[in-house]
Parts: sequence; C-alpha cells; structure tokens
Amino acid sequence: MLPRLPVALTLMALCVAIHAAGVSWALQQLRRRSRKALRFWASTRLFVHVAIWIVLLHLGEISLWAAFYLWRHAMPDLPSAMYFSAVTYTTTGYGDLVLAEGWRLLGAVEALTGILMCGWSTGIFFAIVNRVYEVVPDALSHDPPKSRRDAAPSRAL
Repeated sequence: MLPRLPVALTLMALCVAIHAAGVSWALQQLRRRSRKALRFWASTRLFVHVAIWIVLLHLGEISLWAAFYLWRHAMPDLPSAMYFSAVTYTTTGYGDLVLAEGWRLLGAVEALTGILMCGWSTGIFFAIVNRVYEVVPDALSHDPPKSRRDAAPSRAL
C-alpha cells in the first residue's frame, strides 16, 4: 500500500497543475473584461460560465484518476473507473465499487485531492462574485450613501 503513495501524490500533483492552469486561464479571460458594473443577466451568464469551467476542470481531474485506475487494472472498465473516481473525488463514497486492498490508499488520496480542489474552486468562485459586486458596492445597499456631514457627531469621552 505505501509503495503506491508516490503514485498517488503524483496524480494529486497533476490535478493541482490542471487546476492551476485552468484557473489561471479563466482569470486571464476575466481580467480582459471591462470592470464596469454588470447587469443581472450579464453577471448571471458570467457565473454560469465560470461554474461550467470549474466543473469541466474537476471532470478532467476525475478522468485522470479514472484513466490511471483503468490503466493499472484497478477497475474493470472505463464506466466503472469514471464512476468510482467521481464518487471518490467528490467524497460521496457510495461503497458499491471499491479498490482492491493494495490500491485503497489511492482512493483516500483522491478524496483528499477532491476536497482540496473543490475548496480551491469555491475560493475562486467567491473571489469572482466578490469582484463583480465590488465594482458597484452601493448598488447592493438600499440605503443612500451617507456624506460626512450626515454622520452623527462623535463625542469625546
């Protein structure tokens, strides 16, 4: 089991590289966009595109693990390998398909990798949403902006 740890860590590193490249490309595309405020449907379309891109990155990473399982005969066929990998990567873990005893550590590392990549994706998605609404912070507030003159006077203690 432990001799396969370097293989699992290599697969994890490849997932990190895939994710880094995909996220970097997406952020470059977003930086090229105007910083002007987006209307509701424009921002919604942007969020849908970002979500699709993130899911495609995760599916690519899941496919990498599945291809490895298939190549090493740890899973009997491609549909089983994809299913097992998706269930493991997302930490759903139904348990209807399991790896042979010598391969089980890879499943655990895949689950940890999925947790990390999903967390990274969540952070990126949050940053993008924040950036969209950062352009017009007062648009989110229903209160009119206050000037310094309108503020209550402070009292010295």
